[in-house]
Amino acid sequence: MSDHAHSAHHLHQFETAQQQYEAASLGMWAFIIQEILFFGGLFGAYTVYRNTYIEAFTAGSHHLDIFWGTFNTIVLIASSLTMALAVRCAQTNAGRNAITGWLIATIILGCAFLGVKYIEYSHKWHEHLIPGSMFQWNDPAFPEVTLGNAKIFFSFYFVMTGMHALHMVIGVGIMLWMIAKVRRNEISAQYFTPIEISGLYWHFVDIVWIFLFPLLYLIGRH
Repeated sequence: MSDHAHSAHHLHQFETAQQQYEAASLGMWAFIIQEILFFGGLFGAYTVYRNTYIEAFTAGSHHLDIFWGTFNTIVLIASSLTMALAVRCAQTNAGRNAITGWLIATIILGCAFLGVKYIEYSHKWHEHLIPGSMFQWNDPAFPEVTLGNAKIFFSFYFVMTGMHALHMVIGVGIMLWMIAKVRRNEISAQYFTPIEISGLYWHFVDIVWIFLFPLLYLIGRH
């Protein structure tokens, strides 16, 4: 990344445009590391409880729809591609319409992911599998699993996927902000730091799901 690439947007608090770019990148990577620690704590707790209540977590995973989980995985992989193409279009000055088009595609895919989570959550609601006073558990295939142990699995499921979905909602909001900046001609080959940094966030959220999908939907199934 050269100084020239960002000279038009060199803010006064930075000595050089390169320093400005590196500061923005460092800030996003620091944020991502903090997010890794957050989700890592959830993954660690999940692993401990799964090893403690193997039968309950195995039974719970059988109540998750692999089709929708796989579909959402494909959707997010596709959204990472459209996000990368949006960044590439900005870097190569492909024009506002090209950048906006790929950002809109990313938003559509993100909303499709959230729509599927709504379908899955609604299904769990009707099955009374949302932890709380209305939680019910009666699976003849797993008679040894108690209501309390099953509730632990679904508590992890909703906390982990819910936090991921929240990050997706934030990501969609960021993409809308990027579209606004593109339409105002604030993103170009001379200055594409905002969209590049936003892309890092989007890819991170996608990667989190790549770990959540097998952990919740696949591990433990026979």
